[in-house]
Amino acid sequence: MPASFDVPVTRRAFVALAGSVATTAGTAPAAATGRMPAESPNILWLVAEDHYPFIGAYGDPVARTPTLDRLAREGIRYDNSYSTAPVCAPSRFALLTGVAPQSAGPAEHMRALGRTPAFLKGFPEYLRQAGYYCTNNAKTDYNTVVDMAATWDASSATAHYRDRPAGAPFFAVFNDMTTHESSLFSAQDGRTRPDEIRLPAYLPDTPEIRSDFAHYYDAMETMDRHVAAKLAELEAAGLADDTIVFFYSDNGGVLPRSKRHCYDEGLRTALIARFPEKWAHLAPRPADSVEQRAVTSVDYAPTVLALAGVNIPGHMQGRPFAGMRQLPPARYAFGGRDRMDERYDMVRTVRDERYRYLRNYAPHRPWGQHGAYAWLARGYQSWQQAHLDGILDPVQDRFWGTKPAEELYDLHADPDEINNLAGDRAHAHTLDRLSRALDEHLVAVHDNGFIPEGSPLEGWAESRRPGAYPLRRVMHLARHAIDRDGQRHLAEFVKELGDDNEVVRYWAAQGLLMVGRAAAPALPRLARTLRTDASPQVRISAAETLIRHGQQVAEAIDFLGRTLAEHADARVQLQAINALTFIDPDLARPARAAIEAAATSKDEYLHNAGRYLKFVLDGTYTPSSPVYEPVASG
Repeated sequence: MPASFDVPVTRRAFVALAGSVATTAGTAPAAATGRMPAESPNILWLVAEDHYPFIGAYGDPVARTPTLDRLAREGIRYDNSYSTAPVCAPSRFALLTGVAPQSAGPAEHMRALGRTPAFLKGFPEYLRQAGYYCTNNAKTDYNTVVDMAATWDASSATAHYRDRPAGAPFFAVFNDMTTHESSLFSAQDGRTRPDEIRLPAYLPDTPEIRSDFAHYYDAMETMDRHVAAKLAELEAAGLADDTIVFFYSDNGGVLPRSKRHCYDEGLRTALIARFPEKWAHLAPRPADSVEQRAVTSVDYAPTVLALAGVNIPGHMQGRPFAGMRQLPPARYAFGGRDRMDERYDMVRTVRDERYRYLRNYAPHRPWGQHGAYAWLARGYQSWQQAHLDGILDPVQDRFWGTKPAEELYDLHADPDEINNLAGDRAHAHTLDRLSRALDEHLVAVHDNGFIPEGSPLEGWAESRRPGAYPLRRVMHLARHAIDRDGQRHLAEFVKELGDDNEVVRYWAAQGLLMVGRAAAPALPRLARTLRTDASPQVRISAAETLIRHGQQVAEAIDFLGRTLAEHADARVQLQAINALTFIDPDLARPARAAIEAAATSKDEYLHNAGRYLKFVLDGTYTPSSPVYEPVASG
């Protein structure tokens, strides 16, 4: 990847270029006003699911994607396009709003409802106000409550730009599910031969993993034909010369250690944009060229508004990468991982033109936390079975262990991201530079990810009330927690357990959990926290630590079981069952009644977490155990 990212412009410069007014955090910004030009381009989004760029135009020698290859020759191929999260729902929040999901918790988590202010709208609403006809066919999954009637003229499996009023420009989205993760679950032998595949070094060479890869290349070929049909339809309607076409994927993936993980395989996406001659002046480059600037999910909304000649609201955090108001290239692309289905984690990452830096805020949890839905893929099953059989090499086995606090990878020398340079003194300057950039970003987006899910402090407005969420202080405490150095930080954690702020107490409790045996002097204080703290999330963390130390075990297990069985918030229940999952199964057995009840819950994530833990308690779990079970609605 050429080193051509540039330094970002200041917020003031962005506002001047965007034609909108910057606002202070938590206040309503200026509306996206501005009249559409006398003639405006149609804009077509062709969106594919869950794929890293397995595309010939991106240099993949196995791919059979003639349509996308031709589209790249006719347009611009973006080599540094990334999703804001390695899974769909948080990234779709960013795509719709132009705002990072971490800005409006709990939108950073998988399938949650981000708490947003009234002024934070889906960007098609601004297009409609300017005269555009806007359709979505058909996936939504926006991770927040959206006024669909205000956002779309039509959103359904039949929504189409052909139904627009005469003379109206259109913005149309077509979402193709062919490459979705679920396509792996019933994979059959196809055209791609398993022996054609180059496996990344972190994966073992199993028939199941090779089969998953081969099937995925076949799915990409099928999806390519679907793109061809959509482009032919546009041509047949006589609209190709008036329409800017975008092809992209909602997140990376979907093979093992890609989707849901913050490496390039999970965050890097395809992005190809074709500008007809009539609208070539809106393109950042001529046709058949490569753009190296960093693009992320938050950039799409302001870009479409810029192409349409609509002013960009001041609250949007993305940068238009095309149109009359496009900005200079971004230097960094940011991303993050939070709760993925039933499993909790927190990772924040930043990528420049060469390096990826990751910060793991839950280093005590393994990369390979079991996920019921992901484990429907036989590749994950075979990888974990090889781990249990003890036949993996150290690089392949790392996924099943706990994480370091920091990771740093040189993507030029190490595209598989297996050689962690975080402890290499020769790369200390790079690590420090990226770490500082990440800290600045967390503050800039007011990252809600440090707030335990289910807390009343989550949300755009809630987290921005004066004094409610001391983010910089929490970040400082969380950095000490992930150091896992009890000798240096134990007194600080004990002191902060008495703070008035829930998030501060939570990270103090997390710090004591992470330091392991070094927390022993703090156990009496943790016992008091378990009994008296007002926050169930803080108490859950205290309970897990006490159990791990063999202290107040019966009391702590009773609390976790009662929380799992009785708490009104399913996500607090989920945190309780995760604590039960990561302790000795023999110690968790007194909570079995609550675990079995969770396994029949109508909440999908509680249901599958309960089923998994039942298998473990019974001693019958294998990687192919049928943990995932669809939940009946009603």
